[in-house]
Amino acid sequence: MNRYQQIKLAKQVGKWALIAVIMVYAIFPFYYAVITSLKPSSELFQVDYWLYSVDLGNYAQIFSQDSFIQAIGNSILVAISVVFIALLLGVTASYALGRVRFRGRTTVMLVVLGVSMFPQVAVLSGLFEVIRTLNLYNSPGGLILSYTIFTLPFTVWVLTTFMRQLPIELEEAAIMDGATPWVTLTKVFLPLMWPAMATTGLLAFIAAWNEFLFALTFTLTDSQRTVPVAIALISGGSQHELPWGPIMAASVTVTVPLVILVMIFQRRIVSGLTAGAVKG
Repeated sequence: MNRYQQIKLAKQVGKWALIAVIMVYAIFPFYYAVITSLKPSSELFQVDYWLYSVDLGNYAQIFSQDSFIQAIGNSILVAISVVFIALLLGVTASYALGRVRFRGRTTVMLVVLGVSMFPQVAVLSGLFEVIRTLNLYNSPGGLILSYTIFTLPFTVWVLTTFMRQLPIELEEAAIMDGATPWVTLTKVFLPLMWPAMATTGLLAFIAAWNEFLFALTFTLTDSQRTVPVAIALISGGSQHELPWGPIMAASVTVTVPLVILVMIFQRRIVSGLTAGAVKG
């Protein structure tokens, strides 16, 4: 083996070693949560990296609680509603910002991007007053409104960037055929925007599914809480005891659907995120 082959082999080994380290760093917390959720309570504090027996008692405990099942339903309702509203408004706004020329378009885009830079805590008190005034406190509507406010800027920005890359000849041909702007958007551009829509829709779903601060602040009863708050409020038998088994089981239960969605749409996510990276 000559020196060139040795260098090439060393690069390959280093690359795969780095990939292995990154994968272990990313996957190990979830793996440990899974094996912890499948242990009986008597073995929770034994440090084991392999699962020697399976105990589904923790899952039976969380699914026997009506409040947890209700929380899953609330999270699904809120997340799907946020995705629908964000995509509907995002697609129409991206058409206006990406294809229609008007004065101040760049300023509008910068304002949209600037809104997403505010941390949740900075607007919590003001948003609470808005939700209370609209009589949306302790209801899914309050969460949908607050999540959409923080999800929409990213959705508009990504979809506008993707919209600008679509060939102008498609729009000109639609106009020559007498298509209205709405028909052009829905019949011509929308079928081509699925990669970007899959990306933004999935990220909006994940953000709404995992959000905790607004869900904790804007809900009061178990019947209206979402999954993150329900997990945080799982209590043990005594004041100083935390039921780590049920908590891990609940965490795994709400994480698995996200993992499945990412695996299904991973190709569209990559193509959507790289939209506009290459100009040509």
